[in-house]
Amino acid sequence: MNDVKDNRHGFLIENCRVFDAVSGEAVKTAIAFNDRIIGTRQAAHDWAASQAEVNRIDGSGMTVMPGLIDAHCHISFDEPYSNDELFFHRREGLAAIVAGHNAQKLLRAGVTGFFDADTIFNVSLDLRDAIEGGVIPGPRMTCGGNALFTSVGGTAGMLVPDEGRIGYLKVTRTRDEIVTEVRQQAKRGVDWIKIHVTGLIPRQREEGEIQVWTLDELRVAADTAHDLGLPIVGHCRNASSTRDAARAGFDMILHATYMDEEALEAVIQRKVPIVPTLTFQAVLADHGDKVGASPYLQKLFAKEIAESSVQLRRAYDAGVPLLCGTESGFSITPYGEWHWRELQVFVDNLGLTPAQALICATRESARALRLEGKVGTLEPGRIADVILVRGDPLADVTLLGKPGAIARVFVGGRSLDIDTPLPSRLPLPSWRVSNYSAIPATRAATLGHGEELKQQ
Repeated sequence: MNDVKDNRHGFLIENCRVFDAVSGEAVKTAIAFNDRIIGTRQAAHDWAASQAEVNRIDGSGMTVMPGLIDAHCHISFDEPYSNDELFFHRREGLAAIVAGHNAQKLLRAGVTGFFDADTIFNVSLDLRDAIEGGVIPGPRMTCGGNALFTSVGGTAGMLVPDEGRIGYLKVTRTRDEIVTEVRQQAKRGVDWIKIHVTGLIPRQREEGEIQVWTLDELRVAADTAHDLGLPIVGHCRNASSTRDAARAGFDMILHATYMDEEALEAVIQRKVPIVPTLTFQAVLADHGDKVGASPYLQKLFAKEIAESSVQLRRAYDAGVPLLCGTESGFSITPYGEWHWRELQVFVDNLGLTPAQALICATRESARALRLEGKVGTLEPGRIADVILVRGDPLADVTLLGKPGAIARVFVGGRSLDIDTPLPSRLPLPSWRVSNYSAIPATRAATLGHGEELKQQ
């Protein structure tokens, strides 16, 4: 559909369904936009008639909607199979180049904006600035720096050092170190401060993760960030962490799984936006057996989705904004593959309608970009981050993940090339963890029991 004369002429898409992310309805009509939304219905035709030239697109059988906004994506990670790989097999310059390549996969999946919560080195900040400067095409993005950890660790467990910086994290041991790191990240130009409020430890006896920051420490981080005009987000995968992040004044919470009544009350009272990010768990639970994942993890993650969905739905019904994030950037959630999957979780597990899920993935997720009221809807005057979808995602949100479903992508009213295939990637030296073997080379595994007896 490469029929664009000139992006400066603007666009009129006719005979299409236009999804209104305010009302949740879709109407068959026309829509016009240049860098901003001009209008729909007669206003669209009147504007087109007033132009000397305009790019006209026949949208028959298609739906025009705001571009998807992935509110939890890790563009600098490049799909590691383990934290060992991510922490010890990445180089900063190469990571930035690879991230620019991977950002094109998001565009082809209909993602026009995303939030990168934390980054290895400063890769995400550099990519954001390169996209904004027109150096490379990509979705609109906001990003954090290195996630703030305590030495207890996070999901990286024993790989987290007692002090210093590694991978995507910085260990902070005292109040002064918390304040210093937040200030240094502000100097580097982050959009968000991220705190890893929970983590994993050996011989853990609790569901989810354990809280590894005190309420007082969370308040220090939040107050310092807010004093510098920065919002703060927390990785919270248990009840107490979600409760304390809300009480400390956090502006957004990632996961918020395993909430109890006290945690639910705290997020409802403060209306803290939640990004459940259950896509990682859903993909592993559904398809882990096909990619060699642990059966134990499959059951555990399916249980986490089922148990957490009840409280998340109660939060939604009480007016807490839910945003769609996917944790794309790991081997389980490759770029460009699963950016639609969180919508299915919202429909199948939380019981939202497809229209409500689409609003979460567009209008509500604009909060992660700090652009609510500017992107995420197709209202006149909004920035024209728009996608044209073959079919009707209001009937089936999984349509957004079908090959060829995304027909056109516009960021700021500019039509982006999503038809040209991306170059095939070859292996990058030392980029992936290499294993000596897939299983231990025991005598039984190598010779077999019968052969072993003969050798004796």
